[in-house]
Amino acid sequence: MIPVFYRPEMSANTKSFSPSSNKPALAVADWIKCGLSVDVVSFDPATEEQVKRAHSPAYVDGIMRCELPNGFGNRSREVADSLPYTVGSMVAAATHALEHGGIACSPSSGFHHARYAEAGDYCTFNGLMVAALEVMAQKPGARIAIVDFDMHYGDGTDDIRKRLGLQKSICHIRAGLEVDEGMGRYFMSSMTDMLLSTRDYFGRAPDLVLYQAGADQHIKDPLGGLLTTAEMKRRDEYVLQSYARWGVPVAFNLAGGYQTDEAGTIEPVLKLHRQTMEEATRAQGFYRQ
Repeated sequence: MIPVFYRPEMSANTKSFSPSSNKPALAVADWIKCGLSVDVVSFDPATEEQVKRAHSPAYVDGIMRCELPNGFGNRSREVADSLPYTVGSMVAAATHALEHGGIACSPSSGFHHARYAEAGDYCTFNGLMVAALEVMAQKPGARIAIVDFDMHYGDGTDDIRKRLGLQKSICHIRAGLEVDEGMGRYFMSSMTDMLLSTRDYFGRAPDLVLYQAGADQHIKDPLGGLLTTAEMKRRDEYVLQSYARWGVPVAFNLAGGYQTDEAGTIEPVLKLHRQTMEEATRAQGFYRQ
């Protein structure tokens, strides 16, 4: 089974174009309804100390006091209260995968555009970098690869890596910087080199991979336009099974996804996240072979 680190406090109503703040509850409910092999696990919210490793302390304080605009461009108390839980979910998935091996899931979004001291594009705190730094605190010398297959460039992740001088210990694969709409064939043919580069970067396999399995790469996504449904299935299969065969633990999250159906629901996005979870359960078995 795939451990899924979820608490209801992760969700918030932002009345935004982005569904990311409500997606954790919807995705987990969908996986359970569809009978997927998930084990929903509680966790501790991220602490201020953990978040301030990746962000300016003044910025963190300003966000949590609702004095600075969050990634949705408002100062919502509901959003601020959800942030320790969305970030804590990613931290819990990462540390679990490192300790126990295999694949773990954080049903979270809204990370990779959050810079050291600035929110943007529905992202407020960079849970990827907070999780990576927590892993490095628990295991000094750990080498971590962030494989970001969201449609968009994780500029916030790079900003924090460079600001804190972490380029030697954190590898960042940035599909959103390399591909654009209509480049699906190029992306699919480049995946082998992308994943192998996470081994070449350190001269060995990374100790942990944080995988952003963005649903917004889908060809029908209003902010996407890259891969078909079948190609996205192959994407997840290739990423998750490759690292499983190499024995590298993976913590994945949901990242972007903005499609709606005729009824206005995000069922098309949930279908893609369901497909990712199905591939994760298949890949989990390769760690035992």
